[in-house]
Amino acid sequence: MQGTEHSFPLKKKPQTHSFVVFLYFCSMRIELQDLMPVPLREQHTHNPQQSEVWLQHCTLEQGKNYAIQAQSGRGKSTLLHILYGSRQDYVGKVFFEKTPIQTYKPQDWATLRQQKIGIVFQDLRLFLHLTAEDNILAKTYLAYPKPDKEKIYHMADHLQIKHLLESKKNAGLFSYGERQRIAILRALMSPFEWLLLDEPFSHLDAENVQRASELIQQTCQAQGAGYIIASLGYDYPLIFDKVLTL
Repeated sequence: MQGTEHSFPLKKKPQTHSFVVFLYFCSMRIELQDLMPVPLREQHTHNPQQSEVWLQHCTLEQGKNYAIQAQSGRGKSTLLHILYGSRQDYVGKVFFEKTPIQTYKPQDWATLRQQKIGIVFQDLRLFLHLTAEDNILAKTYLAYPKPDKEKIYHMADHLQIKHLLESKKNAGLFSYGERQRIAILRALMSPFEWLLLDEPFSHLDAENVQRASELIQQTCQAQGAGYIIASLGYDYPLIFDKVLTL
């Protein structure tokens, strides 16, 4: 992980949910049963470390927030890619509301990614030949309800990238930290019940980490969504219900 190291206090989420809100939040529970990526199986056997995820039974409740922490090479990105449906090289089972994801067809995953699951990839996966605005609008093209440009620019202003959207320059001309904030904004503009964040602040300074964290927290709370962030163990100004070690 490159970039500035941050030292923020780890916060626990206050237990203030009402019963009605809890029912709404639990509409997409994730269950992991004896999950293990095939590429990590031999490494885990020869160098066993107590994991709270791999080869365990683990439940993630929608509307709650989780940090996944581990050293490099322990499978943080792999876990998020499994949950996003972009990797199938694993043993064990993953359930979304008691439905095994192994049974999902490509069109099922397409619907989930449009309506239920958002992600910020570690490598961002922006279209570098498109403008910042077009990168965001491309993601929201099939979203419903569609965000208006006023909302997009308001959130961009909070992330201090409004000028990038107005510049009409291709995203490939921006710094990695600027692109990282564009990717965060893109993920927040579509509806989701889970937001997957793969080391999303690696190239941001402390002020921009704070700004991005505030926006993520506010957007997830407004949508009744939860987030799962993978990191090397830095403490970011986000509220977590649980910290899990791989």
